[in-house]
Amino acid sequence: MNYNNGKFMVYTSDAPTTNRLRVIRAAVSNVANSLKLETEFSPRRKLLSIYVYYRSEAGDEIPIYCDWGKSWSEKDVSRAIRSMMFVLSFHPNHSSLRATREEMCISA
Repeated sequence: MNYNNGKFMVYTSDAPTTNRLRVIRAAVSNVANSLKLETEFSPRRKLLSIYVYYRSEAGDEIPIYCDWGKSWSEKDVSRAIRSMMFVLSFHPNHSSLRATREEMCISA
């Protein structure tokens, strides 16, 4: 795999693993694999929600997803992340994502 398009940063609480985290971890990993992106999980104190950011090649972190304590399915989380990445691929600062647009398309 060629990991040159940045990576997903997942910020979680430092509490024990929850079902929400397992679902989000699976969704992020699935999307990351299809887009050839790395994934990094980072526990943080005092977080109640789970946050997913896209860290660009330049080091900018763009918020992609927050669970806000919801219990979504893996499919719903993947769809939300893919949608945000698709939109981001049109931004001139993230031109490296253009090549992966087809992978980001969501089936209805």
